[in-house]
Amino acid sequence: MAKPLIVNVIELLRWPGSSKDIAVEVAADDFEFEDARIVSEPIAIAVHMEAITNGVSVSGVAHAAWAGECRRCLTPLRELMQVEFDEMYQPTVHDDEAYEIENDQINLLPMVRENILLALPLGPLCREDCPGFCLHCGADLAQTQCGCVSVASDPRWAVLDALKDVLDDPS
Repeated sequence: MAKPLIVNVIELLRWPGSSKDIAVEVAADDFEFEDARIVSEPIAIAVHMEAITNGVSVSGVAHAAWAGECRRCLTPLRELMQVEFDEMYQPTVHDDEAYEIENDQINLLPMVRENILLALPLGPLCREDCPGFCLHCGADLAQTQCGCVSVASDPRWAVLDALKDVLDDPS
């Protein structure tokens, strides 16, 4: 794995309260995502690092492009996502969720990689009200109306369905 996001933090560790800002673009291939949804384009990363008494607080944002298809209608999707992160780096890790500072340097690559992978949508939609396909004829309901009658009937409710037809509707 390439190391384009290694930052020397020796000065930060000497002076709690000091800070450092970094803005870079890193090739997606350097992250070795092994996920076909990540588009092979540079990932823009802006990071603010602040020294605290027990380590370095790292916060920032990464912009990465992803591609996939709508889970309902299979329309191809391609979007730019914004991933915000706020993590801790410590010389001796005391917090289970902190990353280690090694040789007065921090490697931001694994942290940014993890946050991007966690932010990927598992079931993306082209739009919130995407109707998908007709269950009977397979027509794309976003493009056309089909004449199929969709009756979702559960035989366990048959007695109540029969009562519904017998009783008067009060409204």
